[in-house]
Amino acid sequence: MTATPIVLLHAFPLDHRLWDDVAAVLVRDREVIAPDLPVPAGEDLPEPALEVVADRVAALVRDAGGRAVVAGLSMGGYVALALLERHPDVVAGLALVDTKSTADTADAAAHRLRVADEVEAAGSVAPVRGSAGTLLGESTRTARPEVVQRVTAWIDEQEPARVAWAQRAMAARPDRTEALRAYTGPVTVVVGDEDAVTGADAAEHLAKAAAQATLVVVPRAGHLTAVEDAPAVTTALVELAQRVDASEG
Repeated sequence: MTATPIVLLHAFPLDHRLWDDVAAVLVRDREVIAPDLPVPAGEDLPEPALEVVADRVAALVRDAGGRAVVAGLSMGGYVALALLERHPDVVAGLALVDTKSTADTADAAAHRLRVADEVEAAGSVAPVRGSAGTLLGESTRTARPEVVQRVTAWIDEQEPARVAWAQRAMAARPDRTEALRAYTGPVTVVVGDEDAVTGADAAEHLAKAAAQATLVVVPRAGHLTAVEDAPAVTTALVELAQRVDASEG
């Protein structure tokens, strides 16, 4: 049985390290591709559009053999859905983790654009530094201060220009529920039961839209389930990947 590669797409305002604990297990059995979004550090930023990133991810998958399990958390999920819409042939299986398929409301999009402007004006990630408090669940914030410190340190190390880029790209994204509804491959939806950013309603919407969906609820975890409970997310991704391996032959 061939082990299908897996692509791990990270959340905002973070980088590929979000997936480190999960990738350390997955890499034992298959190739793991965990790019920094939108482009590797040091490269010029493209126009602020998730579609540009999806095209880049498609090229990475084709270089790795043509098809992959694609897992995206939050912003990574938005990229995964753009990839599904634009390059469905490369998506052998899909994991949507603490994310949603709908577009921002007008107010949410306007807020993103304001934050992007603030970050650029400040030349600093200070406007989003407090995001860890929103992204992590109450149980994590209360009992595991080291996780809060870890995520905050990651945020502090981001480049302001990349943070602003991500906010503008996410603000411009369309509703991609129909792309998910048209997909007939296996889908796993993961959500933390303390996720205050996208949450259970968005996860249930995804699960209902997908033809072959499994919904996994992670207890005592917020929006960053891959950090807060890496074993639970790893298990969900392994099960999805094994389903794909069996079907891909």
